[in-house]
Amino acid sequence: MTAPRILDELGAKLSELAASSPARDIEKNVKALLGSAFGKLDLVTREEFDVQREVLAHTRQKLAELELRVAALESELTRERTERDTE
Repeated sequence: MTAPRILDELGAKLSELAASSPARDIEKNVKALLGSAFGKLDLVTREEFDVQREVLAHTRQKLAELELRVAALESELTRERTERDTE
């Protein structure tokens, strides 16, 4: 996500300002405030996202297989009923 990059860029800019002025406390406070704000958002890491994408892909594949299996069973059931009705 872009949130860590934004924090890094903001941190770098604040560090530059702090080097030329006594603003270390402000930097710490801003970082803490932003970290808290981002922590309250429902953000996930790239790793978590990738894992969930793989799980979803596997689930979709399994669903497609099960749909084919159900269709085959329904077809077989229909065929058996038709044979029974024609006897």
